[in-house]
Amino acid sequence: MKEILRTNDPVLLTAVEAILQGEGVGFFVADRHMSVLEGSVGFLPRRVLVVDEDEAHARAALRDAGLGAELVEE
Repeated sequence: MKEILRTNDPVLLTAVEAILQGEGVGFFVADRHMSVLEGSVGFLPRRVLVVDEDEAHARAALRDAGLGAELVEE
């Protein structure tokens, strides 16, 4: 899996999840519950990981949605 995005913004994360689901891209949100375990509120960023073969498609879909600036460098 490849990391394509890292954010603390729950609204952005929800939008990214909706876009990737709509595109049929396989993904996983890592560290979703880590801030709760650490006792901080949204301190640790969540990472969006996509299946290796879907990386280019995921990046293109997020760029098309105007979220290209949020992507982690390849």
